[in-house]
Amino acid sequence: MNWDHIYTHALAWVKEAGERIRSSFDKTLNIQTKSNANDLVTNMDKEIEQFFIGKIRETYPDHKILGEEGFGDELKNLHGIVWMIDPIDGTMNFIHQQRNFAISLGIYDEGIGKIGIIYDVVHDELYHALRGKGAYLNDKVIPALKEANVEESIIALNATWVMKNHRIDHNLLIPLVRDARGTRSYGTAALEMVFVATGRVDAYISMRLSPWDFAGGAVIVEELGGIITNLRGEKLDYLTKDSLFVAKPGLHETILKKYLKDGKW
Repeated sequence: MNWDHIYTHALAWVKEAGERIRSSFDKTLNIQTKSNANDLVTNMDKEIEQFFIGKIRETYPDHKILGEEGFGDELKNLHGIVWMIDPIDGTMNFIHQQRNFAISLGIYDEGIGKIGIIYDVVHDELYHALRGKGAYLNDKVIPALKEANVEESIIALNATWVMKNHRIDHNLLIPLVRDARGTRSYGTAALEMVFVATGRVDAYISMRLSPWDFAGGAVIVEELGGIITNLRGEKLDYLTKDSLFVAKPGLHETILKKYLKDGKW
């Protein structure tokens, strides 16, 4: 398998998709809801996913596709090569702010991440990695991640998870928020993961994400030595929704043991 060939195509298609999104900014969006009033989708989400599917089907007809908007394949396993696509991660931000969203793409071979691409369209920041070949922000090498401690860390965390909620005991995370240097929330898993990769934040916690939310970012973060699990410290399942815990080395273990009780909550 010529992974350099796939990588080159994927990067070009992501950039082209970004240009399509930028050109939509002065047009009226068709906005719909999905599972609830805050789960939004636009005509651009659908158009961009279909753009990728057209390119992949034409160039790599034997590859499979898992896409957020449902235009890809129904997958029961991760055999073969699978493209995991979130055409616009952070749709609410895209609608309200026209910033703080990204295209997220992960390409997996037999369940192993080979290529990760996250494109911050508005800032023209392209984060990308080919497994074993390093990670890049545009053309600049991203250095390997160094260990960090809680007291000097910024944690990306939605305020919802330190309020009463039905996913986690909010009392678990209050001490972490208190002990950390600061917290941030950007509303897009893809960007928050690459912010860990580049050291803009030190860890990212989310309660429920889908594979296309974290597939691209996982390849980039792991290429740099970052640790990715669910909140119980378990390996992620790229076919189902799960919680997500991404952190620099050392910091991941500390938070898991001290604040998340090794997942025994």
